[in-house]
Amino acid sequence: MAELIERLIAAGPAPDDAVAALVAELGLDKVAETLVGEILFRCPPSENTVPVAIALDVTHGAQRCRTVLRLARDEPIRETGSPDVQMVLEFTAADLVRRLFGPTGHRRAGDFRNAFLPSGVSQLDLMRPTSLATNTLLAGCGSHAVDLGSLAARYGSDKWASLHWYVPHYERHFARFRDQAVRVLEIGIGGEDHEPGGASLKMWKRYFHRGLVFGVDLFDKSVLDQPRLTTLVADQRVAGELTAIGERYGPFDVIIDDGSHVAEDIRTSFHALLPFLRDDGIYVIEDLQTSYLPEFGGATGEPHTAVGLVQQLVDGLHFREHGETVAPQPVQESITGLHVYHNLVFLEKGTNGEEGFPAWLRELLGDR
Repeated sequence: MAELIERLIAAGPAPDDAVAALVAELGLDKVAETLVGEILFRCPPSENTVPVAIALDVTHGAQRCRTVLRLARDEPIRETGSPDVQMVLEFTAADLVRRLFGPTGHRRAGDFRNAFLPSGVSQLDLMRPTSLATNTLLAGCGSHAVDLGSLAARYGSDKWASLHWYVPHYERHFARFRDQAVRVLEIGIGGEDHEPGGASLKMWKRYFHRGLVFGVDLFDKSVLDQPRLTTLVADQRVAGELTAIGERYGPFDVIIDDGSHVAEDIRTSFHALLPFLRDDGIYVIEDLQTSYLPEFGGATGEPHTAVGLVQQLVDGLHFREHGETVAPQPVQESITGLHVYHNLVFLEKGTNGEEGFPAWLRELLGDR
């Protein structure tokens, strides 16, 4: 399944013949099953109070794969074997691949067929609920950009309008990744009172419509696993466990530390995972306020905290200006930018290769 979804993601921006060839190779049934699963994940809640059955047909040449879905308010969308269908939506597999995994600007009209088939009650009684249900399903059949704040509220992430107000900063720094086939790793899956958590992972999966999302937690959260979302068990205090994850699932474009928030754990995770962050990637550390809380190993002005790490990285960014002959550390040569907000920092990785202020010029200016 993992290889299949990655190949479909890669085919999103590909030409028609390349997508068609991939569907023929993988088989329509498997492709349709994967695409329908992605659609159901992306659909917003149904608004129709009268239950409606919609047939979603995925075609490839003369082949057809039909999935009948029941939509109703306050119910999860589910497959139904009922032959009583109010609407048929038909897409070619290639068009649906482009809708789901192509650029967000891909057209969302003129690439499907439909038929309104009321039955059992009058057409007029069914028109409104069928329209609402069809709108819900079509909303899932696309990669249009959804506001990250809305996604945070939809999935229950506390990164917005709650304990934290991180969304505008995430949108600013992640916008350039949105149409890319990124790999995202987040430490800390959340969950309490026997709930598995995973709100932020689902938010990232929907936000990065071509992305693969990986979540790390101390506890088994595999109940959350689904196409494009994988949970992993590891202790962020143990560098070797994080290194093993990087070697198997990396390199990553985005790494987010929303784990224990303990000062030592943050440092261990950063140094273990930075080698598995791509150049031009972003490493995020959340909840910097714990740098000042003793129960998290914090203390004002102490260098061992997360804020202390950020301050050291600022110094490291300017290592050529130090006037020292000591060889730079790999981290100093890898961090090219820092953006610090309230309780949140974004670290940019690349080649910190800009020459410092030349010694000969310092000497020349010093003689004046």
